[in-house]
Amino acid sequence: MKKFYPLVIFFGAIILISMGLYLVMSASSTYSNALFSDQFHLFSSHLVRAGVGVAVLIAFSMIPYRVYKNGSKIILTAVVLVLFITLIVSLEVKGARRWLDIGIATFQPTEFAKLFLFLHIASMLADPEKDIRDFKKGFQQALFWIVVTSGLVIAQPNISNGILLISVSFLILFLAGAKFKHLFLSGAALTSIMVLVMVFFSHSRARLQSYLDAIMNDGVANSQVAQAILGLGSGNWWGVGIGNSSQRNLFLPEAYGDFIFAILGEETGFIGAISLLFIYLVIFIVGLIIAKNAKDSFGVYLSIGIICAFITQAFVNALVAMGAIPTTGLTLPLVSYGGSSLIVFCMSLGILINIGLNNLKETDELEAVQKT
Repeated sequence: MKKFYPLVIFFGAIILISMGLYLVMSASSTYSNALFSDQFHLFSSHLVRAGVGVAVLIAFSMIPYRVYKNGSKIILTAVVLVLFITLIVSLEVKGARRWLDIGIATFQPTEFAKLFLFLHIASMLADPEKDIRDFKKGFQQALFWIVVTSGLVIAQPNISNGILLISVSFLILFLAGAKFKHLFLSGAALTSIMVLVMVFFSHSRARLQSYLDAIMNDGVANSQVAQAILGLGSGNWWGVGIGNSSQRNLFLPEAYGDFIFAILGEETGFIGAISLLFIYLVIFIVGLIIAKNAKDSFGVYLSIGIICAFITQAFVNALVAMGAIPTTGLTLPLVSYGGSSLIVFCMSLGILINIGLNNLKETDELEAVQKT
């Protein structure tokens, strides 16, 4: 049965990417036609990125995951440096500095930070010279990288991704055996700082205020969420049909991006929306099985970081579209329009597949030795 686990991850990713292509084509057509006089403009761009993503998925599934262990600190240091440069040189868009233009491409360094922070934490936890239960010998070093990386992300400002980085990182440390008092005290301090930051930045403050107002007044957070809920509701059980969404006709902003789940719900109904979430859940469960069967602690903690970030972002995105939580700006993994998120998740799942393949290889080798 273990032979099927890497295949489930691979084909699950391919299905999600394929669904993303269909949804981006449908959700972006009206906007593309209005802005570029070509209804397939954004879809064509996403198609290229999806192709690159599939190539990355395959490539990283073949690279032995242990090669990242010794170089994790150098890689994360480079990512932190790029995050810092982004704050200084990138252009401000909608009050945030998140995108770095390198001439041939524009990318979002935060997406890479999510993978490489978890990778370095897993590497530190696998180091026999570090004791995560001891504050000075282990926990302090992990906390340093979490604070620096998430701090630069929050400063963009990108509150939602900062929270995701901290939450998943702390989960990994908890599962690794970190003391509860270390996690609680540092978590409380970071939460306090996070609240102050959310109050300080106007866009995050506005999102939180609108959400709280909606709860108090029994309404919705903003017009974008209202349109998303309207789209989901109009889909009923089976949807209005592929390509027949009304919300994509400029009623729902970012219909092809952060709120693409609403288009899925409108066009394919409750059944389609639940089916998509079920695919995410299957990948998550199989990812946990791969983590459980990993042959070293580095593989265990890296798998947990990858799969927990994946499932958390997927369900947070869906909850935002339903109006259940404040708007976050987190994409729907492998489905939403964009390059950085898509490619990094392909990298992550490729690494997870390789861990699964390595589990299978080492099990077969052990069985062969036992037979001789």
